[in-house]
Amino acid sequence: MNEKIIVVCGPTATGKTALGVALAQALDGEVVGADSMQVYRGMDIGTAKPTPAEMAGVPHHMIDVADPEEDFSAARYVDMALPIVEDILRRGKRPIVVGGTGLYQDNLLAGRQFAAFSGQRRRELEERRRTEGLAALYAELGRVDPQRQRELHPNDEKRILRALEVFYETGRTMTAYHAFTQTQPPRFQGVRIGLTFARREDLWARIDARVDEMMAAGLVEEVKALLDRGVPPGATSMQAIGYKELAAAIRAGGDVAAAAEEVKLRSRQYAKRQLSWFRRHRDTRWIAWEDRPDLSAALQISTDFLSQVGI
Repeated sequence: MNEKIIVVCGPTATGKTALGVALAQALDGEVVGADSMQVYRGMDIGTAKPTPAEMAGVPHHMIDVADPEEDFSAARYVDMALPIVEDILRRGKRPIVVGGTGLYQDNLLAGRQFAAFSGQRRRELEERRRTEGLAALYAELGRVDPQRQRELHPNDEKRILRALEVFYETGRTMTAYHAFTQTQPPRFQGVRIGLTFARREDLWARIDARVDEMMAAGLVEEVKALLDRGVPPGATSMQAIGYKELAAAIRAGGDVAAAAEEVKLRSRQYAKRQLSWFRRHRDTRWIAWEDRPDLSAALQISTDFLSQVGI
C-alpha cells in the first residue's frame, strides 16, 4: 500500500498547528503530531504544545505519550505512530502529520520499524561511557562502522551509543541498515505543505516574540517543576531548546532573562536547520508568509494543491 499522507512541515513558529487543524476540519482528518518534544508530558509551554482550544475538537495523536525521564527516539515514534496512521485510514479519515521534526516525518512515511531492543546493551554502553569515556566508544565505532563514525561528531554521545547498540543488538551496522532501507519503497506517499516566511527577518521576529510569550506564560516555572521532580539534566527531554538553557540558568542561580535571549538565538539556529532538512523534499508546496501568517489564504492554497494531487 502507498496511501497519500498530508504532511504540514516547516520551521518553528510558522503556524503549522493552526493549518493542520484547519485542514483536518476541511478534510475530515485527524492530526498526528511529529514533534520530538511534544511527546513529553509536562512540557507544554516550551514546546508550544497545542491547547484544547487550539485543537478545536480535532483528535490529536502522539502528544503527551512519554514521561520526561524517558528516552524517546525516532524508532519509538514510528512504532507508536504507524499503527495510529493505519487506524485513521481504516476508519476512512485523513491522517495529517504536523510538526517540525523532519526525521520523525520521514521515517513514518517510509514505514521504517526498528527491531525492539532489550535495553541491556544500552545500559552496558552507558556504563562503559562512564568508566572508559566517550572517546573510547567513538574509537570502537570507528572499528565496527567507520562510515557512521565519520558522520558523527566525537561528542555526539546519543548517536554514538545508538550506532553501537544497533550493531551489538543486531549484528548489522547502522550504515548497512540505512543502505537497506533506502532500497525499500515507502509505506506512504507524503504530500508535503511547507510553511515559512518570505523574509528571514520576519521569521526571526516571530521566533523572538514566541519566546517572550513563553516566558510570560510561565516557562521558567515549568522548567523548575521538571527539575524539582528529579528529571535529570542529561535526559533527552531536557536537551530541548528552552529547557536546556533555562535549566542551566536555574541550577546556577543565574539570570533567566539572559537565558531567554540564548533561547531565541538557539531557536533561530534550529529554524535554519529545519529549513535545510525540509527543502530536501523538492515536491513540497511551500507557502511563504509576508509579515504575518494568513490562515484563510493558506487553507485555500493548501486545499487547491491537495485537490490537484488527488486528495
